[in-house]
Amino acid sequence: MPAGLVISAPASGVGKTTLTLALARAWRNRGLSVQCFKSGPDYIDPAFHAAATGRASVNVDSWAMDRGGIAHLVGRGADADVVLAEGSMGLFDGVAARGVSGTGATADIAEMLGWPVLLVIDPSGQAQTAAAIAAGLRDYRPGVRLAGVVLNRVASPRHEDLVRRALDDAGIAVFGALPRHAEISLPKRHLGLVQAEEQAEIGKLIDEAARFVAEHVDLDAVLQSAAAWAPQPAANGLNVTPPGQRIALARDAAFSFVYPHMLEAWRAAGADISTFSPLADEAPDASADVCWLPGGYPELHAGKIAANARFCSGLRAFAETRPVHGECGGYMVLGTALTDADGVRHEMAGLLGLETSFAKRRMHLGYRLAELAAPMPGHSPGARLRGHEFHYSTIAAQPDMPLAVVHDATGAVIAETGSRRGNATGTFFHLIAEDR
Repeated sequence: MPAGLVISAPASGVGKTTLTLALARAWRNRGLSVQCFKSGPDYIDPAFHAAATGRASVNVDSWAMDRGGIAHLVGRGADADVVLAEGSMGLFDGVAARGVSGTGATADIAEMLGWPVLLVIDPSGQAQTAAAIAAGLRDYRPGVRLAGVVLNRVASPRHEDLVRRALDDAGIAVFGALPRHAEISLPKRHLGLVQAEEQAEIGKLIDEAARFVAEHVDLDAVLQSAAAWAPQPAANGLNVTPPGQRIALARDAAFSFVYPHMLEAWRAAGADISTFSPLADEAPDASADVCWLPGGYPELHAGKIAANARFCSGLRAFAETRPVHGECGGYMVLGTALTDADGVRHEMAGLLGLETSFAKRRMHLGYRLAELAAPMPGHSPGARLRGHEFHYSTIAAQPDMPLAVVHDATGAVIAETGSRRGNATGTFFHLIAEDR
């Protein structure tokens, strides 16, 4: 029977991902099978999980998914020895209004699955106050159980002793304390961690993190704190419809932000996916019946994308007879132009009138609920789609017909409606699921 555990923290940037990867690799090195999940809409971390465990990881999200869909996804951990769900932001951080089965908080997943929470606490600039924070998190919400704490970035043995004593007085187990160790820091950029596939040395970094954590954390005690978990059969799977029977999917360093559960659901429904690389100047498969451009980092490769004539002409030819859809970065590439951070304007595919700029960055972040005003691949007018938007571009022009009426998680109307022209459609949000 698998043992389930949630890795969370009081806030972002405390070390959840590094600890998750280190624990997963350390237990894998001991011969255990480890399955990871990511709570929340982060589309980068699952690739790191897969690098650490050798098993595909997916997102579970209480705002966008119902309990049946979440149960279906976590069921893949039934044959594992250990199942780890890495949280996002702080343990109780979500949106103000409840979504399908919760607010998107990590605590929702912990309570839903009955898995205890291993807290990562960074006591920098604190001592006993770290124990007060841990105790507050332990007691904040009935139904969420705390397994214990791992301290990260402790300054000295004396610092560690002060924090340990305070946590002991509060009745909170400390499984280990990690000194600062630059060699296990994961590089970051403006949307989060630099993608796993872009880091040639990611295996060595995870190995070093596993070695370091095994040296300072009681792995046996952490494993014993996990809850024995018997997966319950899901009454239904995730509500995801493939956009076509044969899907040409852009896939490279500029187009990589697509949720793993989406691709799995498309394949499970019988769709065939062929990938192509716009950065390698490849065109979509001419035998496909739909083309899908995910998000990613087109702003870092805008000059090359604009210069790749075979890709651009092939995409335009495809769109003459078949639907093409872009999400976020893919949507920007379907537009007329993209201005990079240096103020250089690059011509894009021109299938839509959208013009975006990174010269003056503006963050757009949050859950999105869209009601389609027109069809898009796989979905009919009136469909209610749940997704997540995260980018730093400014919209200079968006002259085409709106694709949807879009609301944020509070119900407020969002100006970014997506757009449509001919066979081309695009949205700034990344699709997670459709309401039933």
